[in-house]
Amino acid sequence: MAISIDKKTSFEEKLKELEKQYEVLVTRKNEKMNSYNGIYERYTYPVLTAEHTPLYWKYDLNPKTNPHLMERLGVNAVCNAGAIKWKGKYVLAVRMEGNDRKSIFAMAESPNGIDNFRYWDYPALIPEADLPDTNTYDMRLVEHEDGWIYGIFCTERKDPEAPEHDMSAAVAQAGIARTKDLVNWERLPDLKTRSKQQRNVVLHPEFVDGKYAFYTRPQDGFIDTGSGSGIGWALCDSMEDPIVGEEKIINHRAYHTIKEVKNGQGPAPIKTKEGWIHMAHGVRGTAAGLRYVLYVFVTALDDPSMVIHEPGGYFIAPQGEEYVGDVLNVTFTNGWIKDDDGTVYLYYASSDTRMHVATTHVDLLLDYAKNTPPDAMRSHACTVQRSEFIKKNLEYLR
Repeated sequence: MAISIDKKTSFEEKLKELEKQYEVLVTRKNEKMNSYNGIYERYTYPVLTAEHTPLYWKYDLNPKTNPHLMERLGVNAVCNAGAIKWKGKYVLAVRMEGNDRKSIFAMAESPNGIDNFRYWDYPALIPEADLPDTNTYDMRLVEHEDGWIYGIFCTERKDPEAPEHDMSAAVAQAGIARTKDLVNWERLPDLKTRSKQQRNVVLHPEFVDGKYAFYTRPQDGFIDTGSGSGIGWALCDSMEDPIVGEEKIINHRAYHTIKEVKNGQGPAPIKTKEGWIHMAHGVRGTAAGLRYVLYVFVTALDDPSMVIHEPGGYFIAPQGEEYVGDVLNVTFTNGWIKDDDGTVYLYYASSDTRMHVATTHVDLLLDYAKNTPPDAMRSHACTVQRSEFIKKNLEYLR
């Protein structure tokens, strides 16, 4: 927002101009991009950016204590939002990162899911655990059949075993909170697993064999998965004492694929007549650093731990300005919403900086998952696969 810092401009004039520009941004109508792949539709504008943050979250609006109308609590980025349909509105639990690098959960809602997102008056106040969190982020919102809405998020703390001079070593675990109204939250103990660290943990929305089920991502370190080989599956007797034993890997990492470095569950899967649709992220190394993309797989209705379809390659990857931000070349999701008519709103972040939406339908997702060829894994096999695909098309066209 371009506002003059001329001392002659009054506090009221500056504030009025800020308010005007804010309203223009928040009420801007989003538009579908002029591109087509038959699977989903992207939109021109991000649904949330740092500039969408209410003025009263950033500025001291009292001219006596802030005569120059300076930002006092700046916002660096908004990304990685959990999502839920609540009282007819599309609600996001956004990771809002301040200039101080700490993240909070800001709740924003839209009447249509694609624009006009506005933040609630206050961020979600998640109680601290017995061992206080240094940072909390990337919440998955899950409306469970037990009647609670759960927020499963990453809780980060300094590694107590790191050398005293090392200020970057961290330990990540899965924090758990629950609510009935998205306002008042109860903090539960962190998930206990056999893994040294956990990130991208997601609660399955239904009981499985009378137990709670989690999608996990076992890691040896904060960044590197080490011996962790993919997306795990684990059962738990109680959310009040959340302990899991064996973590069965249901979706593996693989060499020279979109998920060679690591992968993780995105939001909770969507239940359909033909299986559970999953959206996940895969990470691979490039000469410019790590690249995060989104991909799809489907698990069986009667056994959510059994993969029955996995199309090859990515579903969504960064494009255009999405490449640029705090962490380059990243698309990440931990929230989507399915409407009663089957429309799916996929909320994804780009480069840890801003939030976007793409829309599709459960029928399209199932078609994509069932009929898109799997990764052939080798260049020769991929050549044969594509050649057969071309031959089939040419024969049809003739």
